[in-house]
Amino acid sequence: MVMASRRRPCRLTPETDATQLPATARELFDALPPLPGLRAEVIDERLIVSPVSTPEHARLAMLIHRALIPLLTRRGWDAFAGNVDVCIDGPRTPVEPDFVVAPPDCPRWGVRELLSSGLLMVAEVVSPSSAEDDRVKKPPLYAAGGVPVMLLVDPIAVPPTVTVLSDAKEGEYQTVTRIAMGSTVRIPDPIGLDLDTAIFSGSQHTP
Repeated sequence: MVMASRRRPCRLTPETDATQLPATARELFDALPPLPGLRAEVIDERLIVSPVSTPEHARLAMLIHRALIPLLTRRGWDAFAGNVDVCIDGPRTPVEPDFVVAPPDCPRWGVRELLSSGLLMVAEVVSPSSAEDDRVKKPPLYAAGGVPVMLLVDPIAVPPTVTVLSDAKEGEYQTVTRIAMGSTVRIPDPIGLDLDTAIFSGSQHTP
């Protein structure tokens, strides 16, 4: 199911009338031209444009993908590593998780954005520039959007940690399991997988 945007994107030009300017961060996001090499998100009504991740950061996201390949293949699910936009169902906030698991028929907002309520899991890899957003701002955003499970890989914590958040209710994850990186953690349903986080231990460079 594809849901169309209620507002036509505004094209910003020197002649743009002030009454046509974007009124919200979401509308400003919609007005952006393609930004190769950059990622754009809206968090707390802030439009955040940042460079694409470092190779170390991307490696951690791909290690999640590699660990889930047998499960993805068996269940016919799709996975995306830092290259798909997600629309938070409700406020229509656009974000770009570092890793996403979704069924092939996941509903969309427009053409590009997967709706959060149709996802199976998102994952974020913490970096120095995104630490507060990843650790504090995004979990309630994903919970409110109906994402069943969030995985938070934090290689810059001391010591490095991996956190699984689940059981979303009233905009908060009710169950939070945090372990030292290197141990095994259970990712609950709908994923249903024991993840050996030792896979991240050799990639603890600053992402």
